[in-house]
Amino acid sequence: MPERPYVIDEMISAKAIAARLEELCREITAEFRDTDKLVVVGLLRGSFVFIADLVRELDLPIEVDFLEASSYGDSTESSREVRILKDLRGAIEGRDVLVVEDIVDTGYTLRHVLGLLRSRKPARMKSIALLDKPSRREVDIRADWIGFEIPDEFVVGYGIDFAQRNRNLPYIGKVRFTP
Repeated sequence: MPERPYVIDEMISAKAIAARLEELCREITAEFRDTDKLVVVGLLRGSFVFIADLVRELDLPIEVDFLEASSYGDSTESSREVRILKDLRGAIEGRDVLVVEDIVDTGYTLRHVLGLLRSRKPARMKSIALLDKPSRREVDIRADWIGFEIPDEFVVGYGIDFAQRNRNLPYIGKVRFTP
């Protein structure tokens, strides 16, 4: 449980997320329209709500797999050390892959995961992030598709947590610590 009391201010509504998701899915469907099957790789745990909504909107034959990477633990700051806690179950060599990330902050996790997956020789690989914090970037990486660019705020909701709390919020909220 978080040690400091906090409140959550809504930043991006559930309605805005749903509308943006529709736009993104049209673009992704167009990009991969010629695929025989798209392997959608969700980065756990933060992307699970996003990936569930994403795959329901994609008009493509898909397969879903998951990879769990961690650089935060229960902290609000990245450790910059990326650990793979759960690897893919299936092979991606010669396949089309879409990597789904909840938030790109420093960029270390996305860079590490894309490098790892590229080494497995997919036919084509693209990435999507629900949220992007370019002001926090420490490595040169950007997802191919971005849901929303946000300022340097600690956020929760729509699958994103703070010490394993608040994932169930239907919106993205900014955490504000109280005295």
